Amino acid sequence: MARFSYQGRDSQGKNVRGHIEAAHTDSAMAQLISQGIMADRIEPAKAGLPDLSQLFHRQVPLELMVIFCRQLYSLTKAGVPILRAIHGLAQSTDDKLLGQTLNQVGIDLTNGHSLSSAVAQHPRIFSRLFIAMLHVGENTGRLDQSLLQLANYYEQELETRKRIKSAMRYPLFVLSAIALAMVVLNIFVIPKFASMFARFGVELPWVTKLLLGTSNFFVDFWPLLLGLVLVATLGFSHWRRSEKGELIWDHWRLRFPIVGSIVNRAQLSRFSRTFALMTRAGVPLNQGVGLAAEALGNRYLETRLAEMKSAIESGASIAATATQIGVFTPLVQQMLAVGEETGQIDDLLLEVADFYDREVDYDLRTLTARIEPILLMLVAGMVLILALGIFLPMWNIYDVARGV
Repeated sequence: MARFSYQGRDSQGKNVRGHIEAAHTDSAMAQLISQGIMADRIEPAKAGLPDLSQLFHRQVPLELMVIFCRQLYSLTKAGVPILRAIHGLAQSTDDKLLGQTLNQVGIDLTNGHSLSSAVAQHPRIFSRLFIAMLHVGENTGRLDQSLLQLANYYEQELETRKRIKSAMRYPLFVLSAIALAMVVLNIFVIPKFASMFARFGVELPWVTKLLLGTSNFFVDFWPLLLGLVLVATLGFSHWRRSEKGELIWDHWRLRFPIVGSIVNRAQLSRFSRTFALMTRAGVPLNQGVGLAAEALGNRYLETRLAEMKSAIESGASIAATATQIGVFTPLVQQMLAVGEETGQIDDLLLEVADFYDREVDYDLRTLTARIEPILLMLVAGMVLILALGIFLPMWNIYDVARGV
């Protein structure tokens, strides 16, 4: 949505001015009229400080999209006019961003736009997959079925995200505890032993010198460390958003040890389910591949699938192009080949998606067991270095004290 500045008169004839968010100028004018304001001037707002709502509320949560699709499906199936259904959902939702968006969608519907073209004005809320499914549903007269398929798709996506978060909760907790323990040791514990070792003047082993040097550097230069971490985070974020950085990072995510294979199969499951959804809805194969690629959220896979889309548009078969781009497993390639021959690509790809979902679910449930040895080795190494660094000089101190 764009931001416009306006100047006009309210219902009492007073001069008013302000800012408003809308998809385009006509939508902004209609929104102001609905508020009782007659605008004399509407123009795009000048660039200024970023809107905090844009920074911290970039999109509607997936849970609300599931509820929205389910409710709109029920209302549409019951025969409620789409404009009335949109207004009702805008008033009933607790999410401010979704409510404002649905109000603007209702204004566009009143002005004669179709539902798919109205939601297309809000790409921050509605994905291209969502818009394409609504467009297909409107053209085929099966809008309710398109909404039901979208609701099922979002529910599956939400369940996958929950499983991933649940599997990563324990490793992240352990790593956070290790980081906190290192901070406490370097600031409070090791300096106490350093002063004790200095009083006795014993020869310190290299492990102890390493611990003392690390602690001194941490205590003396913590602002520098904090600044380096901040600069590194911002630099990585900037590089990650660049075209080349996003391509490299998304490719690396698929090759990362232990979790890379899980991410890859989850992406293949999402592609299979989305492509099957597009095919079953009647979307052309080349457009279905493009929309399924955008739904992955992985620039590397999207680039490779764009080559597949171009090959299909040039007349190549799906099975041949799927083999050439080198991102699909033999199972997906075989299913695409059989589906192309039998005309049942959607059914076979849904079976592929279910198969990968089961594999990903099993891998996520066993992920903690596979990561635990690495975490234990990390904790054991930290404890070993700390024990050697503390107890070796203490034994020397004991020898010195006994000799005295």
